[in-house]
Amino acid sequence: MLIAGFIFAGMRYHSYLNSAIKVIELYNSGEPFSLFLKKYFATDKKYGSKDRKQITTLCYNFYRLGKSMPGIPVGERIMAATFLCEQSNNEFLAFHMPEWNKLITKPLVEKLASVNFDIEKTFPWSTELSDGIDPHRYASSFFYQPDLFLRIRPGQKNIVIQKLQDAGLNFTLPDDDCIALPNSTKLDTVIELDKEAIVQDLNSQKVLDVLKKKNHFGSDEAVTVWDCCAASGGKSILAYDILKGKIDLTVSDIRGNIISNLKKRFSAAGIKKYAAFVTDLQKADVKRQTSNYRLIICDVPCSGSGTWCRTPEQLYFFKEEMIATYVDRQRKIVAHVIPRLQAGGMFIYITCSVFKKENEDIVDLIKEKFHLQLIQMELLKGYDKKADSMFVAVFKK
Repeated sequence: MLIAGFIFAGMRYHSYLNSAIKVIELYNSGEPFSLFLKKYFATDKKYGSKDRKQITTLCYNFYRLGKSMPGIPVGERIMAATFLCEQSNNEFLAFHMPEWNKLITKPLVEKLASVNFDIEKTFPWSTELSDGIDPHRYASSFFYQPDLFLRIRPGQKNIVIQKLQDAGLNFTLPDDDCIALPNSTKLDTVIELDKEAIVQDLNSQKVLDVLKKKNHFGSDEAVTVWDCCAASGGKSILAYDILKGKIDLTVSDIRGNIISNLKKRFSAAGIKKYAAFVTDLQKADVKRQTSNYRLIICDVPCSGSGTWCRTPEQLYFFKEEMIATYVDRQRKIVAHVIPRLQAGGMFIYITCSVFKKENEDIVDLIKEKFHLQLIQMELLKGYDKKADSMFVAVFKK
């Protein structure tokens, strides 16, 4: 029986490895990896939930290696990635590489040394980083899964904490209204998402902190706000909460389906009065825009390099020349948006990038070409907090 059990386990662990190799060889970055996996498993019903979880973990670990170990067979890279990314006894690794599994609880720096792994090759663009980023610590962060963060909405703190405690969930409070949970935590049946709390990264919760410090707008009238690259609307809801609902809100995005989803989210969040439209801000004719705004939130499309711990496949497939493509988009967007800013108004430029060309260099462009006054500029580091890294610059006209 013991021999039969060992043979069965061996077949299973070989199957996991072969399935992960197959998935990696099929995926070409044309869509988010999570979406690709969902479709892949839907077409092959042989995988149970445990199988899907194991194969998914192996694939994500593989992509966390980034640009390191080029030319090494995929299977061997999966082994190395599992060793470096996992922190507790791993049955898969114990079967394939038992000598590595014995060291799996060691700190990352010791594991790197034991396999002679050069972590700097994981992210080979250190010269492109924004000021203040530690290249080694940033590269090291790819080997850890980030946390899931909630922003508690006004008046909901006691309710949310009680519900999480009743559900037996482990969590911490890194800030007064911020909750950190393990990334795989399921919350749909625990709290009322968007009404009681928003799923929003730690640093994404901080990009509008300037609005908390003092009244920049000088009156009790509703502030006209344009969230021009609104995406899922998280920053619109953040602005709504900070300004205590005194907001005349307009949102736009290039994707019609995103606006549709955003409307459902606003409904759950209790935001009823707003304008929404679809437009391509890279073009000069900003559709349906006849007004000027006291506050423009411009969270531009970017490389997303500050979020690659969550989407390591983007690190794996990234090419340096792609930075120029994003910079071109950002230049066009700010050029077509800033003219809609009222005199005395505030323009907030945001990226989730760690690249200087998308961050400080665009700030220089805004100052020089559009003559806006830079109030503050900050890179919100997340790589040492199991969170995303964000960049924010606040201007006044």
